Amino acid sequence: MSERMRIAINTGGGDAPGLNAVIEAVVLSAYNRNWEVYGIKQGYQGLLNTEDIMRLTPEMVRNISSIGGTILGTTNKGNPFKMAVENMAGEVEERDLSDRVVQNFHRLGLDCLIAVGGDGSLKIAYDFFKKGIPVIGVPKTIDNDLAGTVVTFGFDTAVSIATEAIDRLHSTAKSHDRVMVVEVMGRNAGWIALNSGISGGAKVILIPEIPFDMDIVCEKIMEGEVVGERYAIVVVAEGAVPLGGTLVHKGSGEAGRQEVLLGGIGAVVAKSIAAKTGKDTRSIVLGHLQRGGSPTTFDRLLALRFGSTAIRLVEKGLFGHMVALSPPNVTSVPLEVAVGSTKCVPLDSDTLLTARDIGISFGQPE
Repeated sequence: MSERMRIAINTGGGDAPGLNAVIEAVVLSAYNRNWEVYGIKQGYQGLLNTEDIMRLTPEMVRNISSIGGTILGTTNKGNPFKMAVENMAGEVEERDLSDRVVQNFHRLGLDCLIAVGGDGSLKIAYDFFKKGIPVIGVPKTIDNDLAGTVVTFGFDTAVSIATEAIDRLHSTAKSHDRVMVVEVMGRNAGWIALNSGISGGAKVILIPEIPFDMDIVCEKIMEGEVVGERYAIVVVAEGAVPLGGTLVHKGSGEAGRQEVLLGGIGAVVAKSIAAKTGKDTRSIVLGHLQRGGSPTTFDRLLALRFGSTAIRLVEKGLFGHMVALSPPNVTSVPLEVAVGSTKCVPLDSDTLLTARDIGISFGQPE
């Protein structure tokens, strides 16, 4: 490592509250060591078109930790290993532009890349580490589905927003004797649905880890009629699937994206509940509300700790690692551990068992 390190930082994937806090901590911690920091705009775009790189100074980042989003911008489409490019015939094809990123990284005299992202972004970072770029990963995803860390920043804020929405829906649902179906994010893991559903007093929670039976869901809702409770809240993760069914999605997204755009399972569940029970049923999709706004105190502090720890890992030369929360400390794990598997809700977790104990149904036989 050179005496005066030149650190690059980018933010990739979906935005999450706390990204700016990481950037602030990285820049302030680096400048305290007399290092320089450069922000890569729009994921890896700045290393493909180097005019999208900006010098970050303490004056630019001080006190941005309370602001949502990211001052560097982000994208979930720009994978340099599979970049969608229009050829001479006007057709879109995938090309591997990763060598250009590596060349530009070294040409700019950068010493390390701090990659802030979820599973997709960190998989790209790990691939670049294997191509010779010194990388430190910082885990970000509201879904909390990254292995190697107890929690990711952005998750607590998303759960808080979802819980507040559920709290508000109780009064209108009760006033009209309605069933309210709330669809929250969670493609492969049901952490947001589980935590907000329990905290918000849902009667039913449907998550990707447990295929659900609509008849059992409706039986649970109708149980309330016996005791005069004629309304219900049902929380559904976007990746929840009925027994023998398939994922509900809106389409395949833009050209060059293989991942389908999930959404619509809440409406499907609501329609089925109305048909089977005769109850007035409405569906609400929280969508990107869960990503917006200021981070909670927990996420703000966690992101600051992650950013500062990332700089300490650079100082130690511990590249190819991701910072991780292992309470009470922030430590690190190899990047390959973080991107090797999805952290789903364990079916024997005490949180899930708590939900069952207090009478919440997951749409399967008890």
